[in-house]
Amino acid sequence: MSGHSKWATTKHKKAALDAKRGKMFAKLIKNIEVAARNGGGDPAGNPTLYDAIQKAKKSSVPNDNIDRAMKRGSGADGGGADYQNITYEGYGPNGVAVLVECLTDNRNRAASEVRTAMTRNGGTMADPGSVAYLFTRKGVVIVPKTAGSSNEDSILMAVLDAGAEEVNDLGESFEVVSEATDMVAVRTALVDAGIDYDSADATFLPSVSVPLDAESARKVFKLIEALEDSDEVQNVYANFDVSDEVLAQVGD
Repeated sequence: MSGHSKWATTKHKKAALDAKRGKMFAKLIKNIEVAARNGGGDPAGNPTLYDAIQKAKKSSVPNDNIDRAMKRGSGADGGGADYQNITYEGYGPNGVAVLVECLTDNRNRAASEVRTAMTRNGGTMADPGSVAYLFTRKGVVIVPKTAGSSNEDSILMAVLDAGAEEVNDLGESFEVVSEATDMVAVRTALVDAGIDYDSADATFLPSVSVPLDAESARKVFKLIEALEDSDEVQNVYANFDVSDEVLAQVGD
């Protein structure tokens, strides 16, 4: 699992700087709009909205864009779309299980784009339930390693009573894992302890992982990137594991 986490963290950092910034901004703004619609437009009383806003800010989304998304979602401004959450399941190269979370206002378009990305990149669609059982919903908070500000022991002490289950060293950052329902408490405990964090998300972690060599890893990464390139796709989860050596071989 650590290999997957390191890959995902590295990819997230690069995504904030690459040519797809506009596409990433659109997905983050969509998350804010939906969070405001589902839980109200006040971040203080809507933890999902609060985390969506923080994630957007940490990715340099302009404040004006964030404010407009909140207003559309809460109904203060018109023009908001009726988004639906849809999850698709499938298999990638080497039998890697794949979960694809979509946020869309057009179910047919989302299904078509996911199916096209899968079939063009060595993947196959699967029936509902055939893959999901391999994943567990968890809360994951990523804490950067900043000079002298935090270490594994200080993070563990800060989050233990908040429901954290484990703290993993990912190299350039720490991964704090909890039940999804405890994620807000863990994030709050870190902030109260003066420890900054990069992201806080409810995510799917695999219970069983498939180890990949460099060739297989390239194929799986290509599939995931093709899926994430769709405007309809918000998150992609896969149960692969890659070693540091494989990550180094794959490079960019």
